[in-house]
Amino acid sequence: MGTAIKIAPSILAADFARLGQAVAEAEAAGADYIHVDVMDGHFVPNITLGPLVVQALRRATSLPLDVHLMIEAPERYLAAFAQAGANHLTVHAETCPHLHRTLQQIHALGCRAGVALNPSTPPVAVSEIVNDADLILVMTVNPGFGGQTFIAGMLDKVQRVRALLDEHGSAAELEVDGGIDPETAPYVVAAGARVLVAGSAVFHTRESIAEAVAAIRRAAETKRPAAPLRAGLGVVEYGA
Repeated sequence: MGTAIKIAPSILAADFARLGQAVAEAEAAGADYIHVDVMDGHFVPNITLGPLVVQALRRATSLPLDVHLMIEAPERYLAAFAQAGANHLTVHAETCPHLHRTLQQIHALGCRAGVALNPSTPPVAVSEIVNDADLILVMTVNPGFGGQTFIAGMLDKVQRVRALLDEHGSAAELEVDGGIDPETAPYVVAAGARVLVAGSAVFHTRESIAEAVAAIRRAAETKRPAAPLRAGLGVVEYGA
């Protein structure tokens, strides 16, 4: 496959009453990043957490904190999240009219800069900044809530973003978020993703966190799509 697959458990699905323990278990399980979803109730229909929780997470783990800002005017809060201990700050292309400037601000704060795309936003939205970003995040569900069904139509989009990055010689990581589990992981990896965000498949299973992380990694690294993926908006046959 050439490049190692990274797993980023999303704490949105974790038990917040034992958040530190859940993060510690994810780290012990071999997770590569801890994904932190920040929602403001405006850009997405949900409200989650802020810099103080990121600060607490920073004390609980040595893993990079992959902070996904699903908020309007994210530039107002970049410094606060960076100071709280975020390693990656990902903003949405839809919320940043001056996207290049926002990425510069993130880099100036000493963080890796990411750009996320909603399902309805085409890859062309990041075509001018692919060499300024460290990470491109393709949402494979509509952002706002965990536990949603993977939108199969996004596989083609992941392929197109992969082609865009390769065309520009970009070293940005291609991340996917939404409905990722052992069933969908092989499809997104085959399409070109290398960082897999998983919430419910890690924290809401009968397995332990370690077993869940291992199952996703095993599926991502060893399995190949053998049949159409039936989920979300319809049936998509990879490579068709």
